[in-house]
Amino acid sequence: MKRRKFLYSTMAAGAALPLTSFANQPTQETKEKELYEIRTYEMKFGASQQVLQSYLSDVLAPSLMRMGATTFKLYGELGNSAPTKIYALISYPNSEVYLKAQNLNNDGKYVTAAAKYNALPPEKTLYNRFSSSLLLAFDGMPKMMEPIDGASLFELRTYEGYSEDAVRRKIKMFNDGEIDIFLKTGLHPVFFGEMIVGPYRPCLTYMLNFKDMDEHDANWKRFSSNSDWESMKTKEEYANTVSNIRKIFLSPL
Repeated sequence: MKRRKFLYSTMAAGAALPLTSFANQPTQETKEKELYEIRTYEMKFGASQQVLQSYLSDVLAPSLMRMGATTFKLYGELGNSAPTKIYALISYPNSEVYLKAQNLNNDGKYVTAAAKYNALPPEKTLYNRFSSSLLLAFDGMPKMMEPIDGASLFELRTYEGYSEDAVRRKIKMFNDGEIDIFLKTGLHPVFFGEMIVGPYRPCLTYMLNFKDMDEHDANWKRFSSNSDWESMKTKEEYANTVSNIRKIFLSPL
């Protein structure tokens, strides 16, 4: 009887524990995959892009790096986009660092360095809004790669899926061999990530880099005719994984 009471009380205690005690504990595999934040700043008409760039690179970036971020890169959109946009790519080693980095006012150096920027009056603000997307790196490429020497063209591609399962299968396709084919054919990746917060979900986003548009066109052609890719794309498990593709060409600032 005592043993039965012990079992019941143990089960009840376990049921009372929050779900985060078990189900939401991050695995070692998850901890090892980076998080990527992509910020898109939409410039206010007539505002100084250089002033915003200076704030981002000289004030915000050092603060985020002190808090544990591992990469901070700025890009401009090729072509005449209206309004002008600035893209920031930030990598974090894990979710703890990402959450810590949201509390910039805990960094005294940031507060001091950002004082002039934060004192701008409403009529002199530099951007209308900025949007953020958060991505979790793929198993097949858990860390960001450095761009190739001389890279001047960056391609940001988003693959939308008609369902969560479609995106899951496309991610599996990348992990099971498509990333390797990219590397063999000169599609130089910077990162691959599953969108966990942001627009167009369910989707995935990745970035490639090239020396110029000529290399871009030649290497995409090489990829398309690669025999391993020809074989892989016909597999039934990877059918109907992408319903729409969005791409943006960027250059480093």
